[in-house]
Amino acid sequence: MDIYYSDQFVLPLPSQHRFPIQKYALLRQRVAASDLIPPHRLCLPAAADDLALLRVHTSDYVNRVVTGALSAQEVRRIGFPWSLQLVERSRRSVGGTLAACRSALADGVSVNLAGGTHHAFSDHGQGFCVFNDVAVAARAMQAEGRAKRVLIIDCDVHQGNGTAAIFAADPAVFTFSIHGAKNFPFHKEPGDLDVALPDHTEDEAYLRILDESLDSVFAQFEADLVIYLAGADPFAGDALGRLNLSKAGLAQRDRMVFERCRQAGLPVAVTMSGGYARLVEDTVDIHFQTVRLAAELLA
Repeated sequence: MDIYYSDQFVLPLPSQHRFPIQKYALLRQRVAASDLIPPHRLCLPAAADDLALLRVHTSDYVNRVVTGALSAQEVRRIGFPWSLQLVERSRRSVGGTLAACRSALADGVSVNLAGGTHHAFSDHGQGFCVFNDVAVAARAMQAEGRAKRVLIIDCDVHQGNGTAAIFAADPAVFTFSIHGAKNFPFHKEPGDLDVALPDHTEDEAYLRILDESLDSVFAQFEADLVIYLAGADPFAGDALGRLNLSKAGLAQRDRMVFERCRQAGLPVAVTMSGGYARLVEDTVDIHFQTVRLAAELLA
């Protein structure tokens, strides 16, 4: 199983910024110290080029990101100050999901230790998302003839509004999102299957609803590839989550998704997506158990 990382491309954020950028390096270090994979399979991805980005994003938006011509309002909407490091980090994060999809199609499973930037639309970013890595990767796999039909399973606590909007008219890509009803984004874009949960939903109810939803997804759509957004933010200790899942519940969520994909014989590319636990170590624990389960169940 190949695992891709890009944490050395660090965003220069203010000291009190709410985004836990340090989680990525901590997660890579945790993976490197484990015996999940040989060291040579922990890989640095190539940066996504303009050709890949322009299959999803408008040329005007890509150009303004690259040249630093975003308006102050656009920068506020994204939530990160613009810098050359932001551009490179965003390209590398997308590159990790592109590489993970190619590796998953070859080997059955692969992981990007970043990615899941599902709030980016074709012509703007928001919610800490500049480019939509999942959408770019899905389009690339289609363009390269590797996968015709892509299933996106989004278990981040926030609805994947950008992804849903990008693929709204595309029957070859199925978007499933299970998320908090009252959480960001406050305007939800309709996907193929959206499940909105009340605040404080706990393990038992979440897992029951997820199980039923996966029944529906796999009954409706035959895929060539699954891209899984394994957000850590449904965790009870997440500052931005509003749900009450335990670490054990999140592990069971991952196990449920992976076992469904294994039963269907589908390759899976995993992205980490969100995680804002009050203790960053909790977010790293949750992300690491996702990676560990992917290795155990699918590699």
